[in-house]
Amino acid sequence: MNEYLLETVCLTKTYGHQRAVDDLSLHVPKGSIYGLIGRNGAGKTTFMKMIAGLAKPTSGEIRLFGTDAEDSIGQNRIGALIEAPGIYGDMTAFDNMRLKAVATGVYHRGKINELLALVGLSDTGHKKAGQFSLGMKQRLGIAMSLIGTPDLLILDEPINGLDPVGVIEIRELIEKLSREYEMTVIISSHILDELARIATHYGIINEGKLVRELSKEELLDQCAECVEIRSDAVKEVCLALEEMGYAAYEVCDSATVRVPNCCDRVGEINMTLARRGILLRGISVRQESLEEFFVNLTGGAGENHE
Repeated sequence: MNEYLLETVCLTKTYGHQRAVDDLSLHVPKGSIYGLIGRNGAGKTTFMKMIAGLAKPTSGEIRLFGTDAEDSIGQNRIGALIEAPGIYGDMTAFDNMRLKAVATGVYHRGKINELLALVGLSDTGHKKAGQFSLGMKQRLGIAMSLIGTPDLLILDEPINGLDPVGVIEIRELIEKLSREYEMTVIISSHILDELARIATHYGIINEGKLVRELSKEELLDQCAECVEIRSDAVKEVCLALEEMGYAAYEVCDSATVRVPNCCDRVGEINMTLARRGILLRGISVRQESLEEFFVNLTGGAGENHE
């Protein structure tokens, strides 16, 4: 049985001679929170727009809910917040929701109130949306994307620009939607360590191409703990490690060496280096972050990872 709620096959989108999405074959398991990672211009937003039916692919296939995305029934089961929320500033939260519900043919007053309560906006009353904080606008945008109770929710940078409290609120909301409403969620964010808190699967995109797909468990294996040694005598450190039987060390820079799968032997390594008279700046156990993993996988740091 196919457990993927969404699959793409060689999905491509070109604008003139530019390939925004290039031959992308991606797999989103049913019930997952799928973190989409990539720099500015990597193709994340274009990809999301194609899945949501807001942009037409140049070539390739989109398979949703086990059928071709051309099926309008499948498209109606998708909720999306891509780029800025489409909110009317001179209307209340309820009126914005009602307008969207009527337009999609699913208006129900009780359901709108339920969704506003779900995102923490039930007490906004007659306050106009234009007076909302950025976090409140994001929550309203998510509530509007939930009209019709979609099976797939697409969120493009939903925590961008939020304060720490707002970030936590959106994270908890996404986890609740996944856990209690059994929604599959695709979320992009350039705050990678925050994304690592909630995502169950990851797709890493670079220059429109899929670089890597992996589950949270596979990511944890990739970002395993290591011993980090900092010294001005890196060459001597490496020679000592090789004599101790560590051939899989990594020289990160002119003063840093990392040794995987030996965290229980950090004391032994420290004593051996000390006996050889190798002066250390420090030695510690550390774990590679999602951001570091992304940078290493895509060949170096860019300006950001939106």
